[in-house]
Amino acid sequence: MAEAKGLRRAAVAAAAVGATTTLASAAGSLAAAAYFARRVLTPERQRPDDTEILEVRDGRVLLSATDETVVPGRYGLWLDGGRGHVRIGDPTSTDVAAGTVEREVLGVDAGQLRPGGARFNGYHYVGTPEQALGLPTEQVTFEGELGRMPAWLVPAPGGPGTRWAVLVHGRGAQRQETLRALPTLHAAGWTSLVPTYRNDEDVPAGPDGRYNLGLSEWRDLEAAVEHAVRSGAREVLLVGWSMGGAIVLQFLDRSPTADVVTKVVLDGPVIDWGDVLTHHAHLHRLPKGVGSLSRSMMGRAWGKRFVGVHESVDVALTDWVRRADELHHPILLIHSADDEFVPVGPSRALAARRPDLVTFEEWRVARHCKEWNTDPERWERVVTDFVSGE
Repeated sequence: MAEAKGLRRAAVAAAAVGATTTLASAAGSLAAAAYFARRVLTPERQRPDDTEILEVRDGRVLLSATDETVVPGRYGLWLDGGRGHVRIGDPTSTDVAAGTVEREVLGVDAGQLRPGGARFNGYHYVGTPEQALGLPTEQVTFEGELGRMPAWLVPAPGGPGTRWAVLVHGRGAQRQETLRALPTLHAAGWTSLVPTYRNDEDVPAGPDGRYNLGLSEWRDLEAAVEHAVRSGAREVLLVGWSMGGAIVLQFLDRSPTADVVTKVVLDGPVIDWGDVLTHHAHLHRLPKGVGSLSRSMMGRAWGKRFVGVHESVDVALTDWVRRADELHHPILLIHSADDEFVPVGPSRALAARRPDLVTFEEWRVARHCKEWNTDPERWERVVTDFVSGE
């Protein structure tokens, strides 16, 4: 969800820049495009509250109604600036006129649940896999291109073995995004490695301190997979959410280590960053041409200094509908038709282009990367069937 909010703010701000710098001028368009591109590529460390806790009742909590808080499913609320956390369940009542929704409280993990500001999250679980799920967890590190990278290691029930899953979180998210998948993979006999990558909090930043939309982050995934292989992995499953999916796809294309990968699970993935950026430019009414100009600035040598990137970010290389013939690994692709941040269109198109490789599971109702939240039983079933089959 952090990535969705960051890109929304980028689009709104870029529209303001374009509107106040003489819309018809090349200078105004260039400024707006550069601003939009920088915001898309810049990690956001500030995560403000977005939900109001209005009342705490017996086993229930009354919240301000937002696009997020009214959706059915299991979610979480960060309390006290992220120091506290509560797990919440389905709505028990909604008052449209009052703009409120009441939801079940499933558990308070940290802090005190009381009226005040909170931040909605789709992780549901927080902490390490051991803290959140009771799964034995080792804190490990591996040597990446930029330095030592921490990771969680959750051994399979009988020990690490030779079947390893490597789980990749999305843009602006944390490793906790992957917690929802760990019990399913553990029960299916996979050892899970949950790595960090450049520009995550408390790990080495890239040379420019900006996201490269998977075009450089794949090298950190490569280092994680190499660590798994050194530790005994002979079969690797990759699981990626949102931009984590884009990272996975770049790794499969660029790394010789991809030969060890046998299966891929993608949840709400970015199949085409160009489509995502166009969607947000249109959604937030950026001045005409600003969105396409920002993509050109990201990918061309002349635009690097405007955008502030060390390596050009060629968005065309992230279009896996166009590049569908270059894919070679079986993929389970999970995506919601109601994903507000990464439109489902490219996922549908990729599934149509490569039915020999892609098993497509389309959700309804779920917002970005929250398919598990709205229907955990279905998510766990389709993932189990895919990772357990030949």
